[in-house]
Amino acid sequence: MTTLTSAPVAPLLQHLFEEADAASPQSSPAFANLDQSALTRLMQSKTQYRELYGQLKDQPLPVSRETGALLYMLARGIGAKHIVEFGTSFGISTLHLAAALRDNGGGRLITSEFEPSKVARAQANLVAGGVADLVEIRQGDALQTLAHDLPERIDLLLLDGAKSLYPDILALVESRLRPGAMIIADNADYCPEYLAEVRLPGGRYLSIPFADDVELSMRLG
Repeated sequence: MTTLTSAPVAPLLQHLFEEADAASPQSSPAFANLDQSALTRLMQSKTQYRELYGQLKDQPLPVSRETGALLYMLARGIGAKHIVEFGTSFGISTLHLAAALRDNGGGRLITSEFEPSKVARAQANLVAGGVADLVEIRQGDALQTLAHDLPERIDLLLLDGAKSLYPDILALVESRLRPGAMIIADNADYCPEYLAEVRLPGGRYLSIPFADDVELSMRLG
């Protein structure tokens, strides 16, 4: 048995995913009367993300079950000890990553979330999962919270906050990504600028689309 597949994490995640399945971000006023082109423009905006995600403060906005399993597998597979996450929400992805750290013998996960109510929910879930000692939640805009006091070598980066900020967050941590570090970007299709950077032939990354909504990249040496 692993931390991910045993109590308290496994039943907690099952409950959180069931709650997320019952919620519908599309019912939020943030998405009212938006067609796909308008939604894309909103998701790509670098000025409206605070307002958008503020309206989604009661929505879990989780990674999929498959992506959660992928996060755990990658973190275990590379023996991750230092992880950075952009976009905590209710802590579903955070639980997967922290479970991997526990099974790797320990480590530190720094995650950033600017919505205070989500920070409180995530912290409670991490305590319930028995992994809060491995996680530091930084409240505020990640452009500030992730601009200082990061590990010298980062093994894994998860991007799952405001899509328009993916290139900016990557730039903040890039110098600390070790060769072979994994970068997982959820819903990266909303940020063509990010995809162009990580997919650049002969560039600093090897990158492929994974499943329907994830870009999986590796930092080259």
